[in-house]
Amino acid sequence: MDAAEDFGRVVADRYLPDGWLPVISRARAELAETGCCVLPDFIRPALLDALRTECAKIAPYAHADVETVNAYNIDVTTPLPDGHPGRVTMKRGNAFVPRDRIPAGFAIHRLYSNPLFRRFTAACFGMSVVYELADPLSGLCLNVVRPGMEHPWHFDTNEFTVSMLVQEAEAGGGFEYCPNIRSADAENFGDVGRVLAGRGGDLVQRLTLRPGDLQLFKGRYSLHRVGRVAGRTARHTAIFAYSERPGVVGSVARTRQLFGRVLPEHLAAEGRAVRVDRLLD
Repeated sequence: MDAAEDFGRVVADRYLPDGWLPVISRARAELAETGCCVLPDFIRPALLDALRTECAKIAPYAHADVETVNAYNIDVTTPLPDGHPGRVTMKRGNAFVPRDRIPAGFAIHRLYSNPLFRRFTAACFGMSVVYELADPLSGLCLNVVRPGMEHPWHFDTNEFTVSMLVQEAEAGGGFEYCPNIRSADAENFGDVGRVLAGRGGDLVQRLTLRPGDLQLFKGRYSLHRVGRVAGRTARHTAIFAYSERPGVVGSVARTRQLFGRVLPEHLAAEGRAVRVDRLLD
């Protein structure tokens, strides 16, 4: 099966290449305005049950470890001045299934590796090309937020993120974000601190996501979180990580934090990371 045929079997008709132009135009406009775009029902409805079943099979492989973190994912003992938002700590209880635990035949793995999906993603973000991460763990992963857990306020390391809700929680687990609360040139610690203190409700937007929806997000500049999950059903989200540059591998510290282990590729790449800005995280 070639890439175009496989892509057509997975995604809904409205997202096939013949209909891309209006979708890409809308995505670019929304990303420019709010840093976020949701493409509803991206996956064919007939595949949703199989998609949910596949991800449920691998969810037990998620590395789960409740940690004390801050919004910048830096060491919580880092010396910072009084009142700095990086001194606000939270409990992070979400977990991740790494790429090497996701079978190549699963729908999310096929989609991640599909060149048409990469072309579509790049076009939506206004880029000429995006690359799969060379990282054997974090390029593609399944985020698992179990009942009683949450993914607290944070910024992403990557400039942009592509994700898809696979299984919604029975209750809770809502996605909230603060559009463009910082930029590559300005941290805006004041507003970030207000949100972390619970006084920045005017800056927070909430999304209603359904299984099969594709979310395009500039999480580097928008503070965001997944609220506490309630009930008996975990929240599952596939995360498709791409980069404008080839060969990107995660840091040793961040990889160990997310997956509980590192591989030789991470050790070999340590110290070679190229930063796109001078932001704290």
